[in-house]
Amino acid sequence: MTQSVVVQVGQCGNQVGCRFWDLALREHAHVNKRGLYDEALSSFFRNVDSRKSYSGACCVGGRIQRLKARAVLIDMEEGVVNGILQGPLREVFDSTQLLTDVSGSGNNWAVGHLTYGSAYRESIVNTLRKTAEHCDCLQCFFLIHSMGGGTGSGLGTRVLSLLEEEFSDVCRIVTAMYPSAEDDVITSPYNSVLAMRELTEHANCVLPVENQ
Repeated sequence: MTQSVVVQVGQCGNQVGCRFWDLALREHAHVNKRGLYDEALSSFFRNVDSRKSYSGACCVGGRIQRLKARAVLIDMEEGVVNGILQGPLREVFDSTQLLTDVSGSGNNWAVGHLTYGSAYRESIVNTLRKTAEHCDCLQCFFLIHSMGGGTGSGLGTRVLSLLEEEFSDVCRIVTAMYPSAEDDVITSPYNSVLAMRELTEHANCVLPVENQ
């Protein structure tokens, strides 16, 4: 039995990630009529018994108590993450899984990669470690981010390099959202080129998605 951790970075990464968690829950609810915490759920969710003072995880095969996503949400603006915490999935995440700022990266790869990457390095690593510690057998990290935005491309690829440094034996799979031809952000082509260089260096597998 293995587990995976989803790391969502930037506005786009968190929006796509939110849809992933919603779809995962809906699909599993469709096939799991007995409400049991099975191996499929354990791959991406912890089953936490809130009645226990230490919030211990429940074993596979028991009843579903309270599901917590194996995820880390990172954004240098608060809007999208705050929207998730106020939406229907608010119970799936808690404050220990979130890392936000208020100013954003201004569609600048260097601000995300160098400025925020350096300022938040320790916080990002600690959050990733805490999430990994809840896994019995961590198989891979799924990183979701955009290639055109400053936080998604810059900080997203910085997180990717940190994953390689801290968890070198764990597979790194990236879902990268490429800007559309109609993208009106003048810096997005440059951000994409700089981010692509990082992906070729640090990712084990890249699943490119064109944002049309």
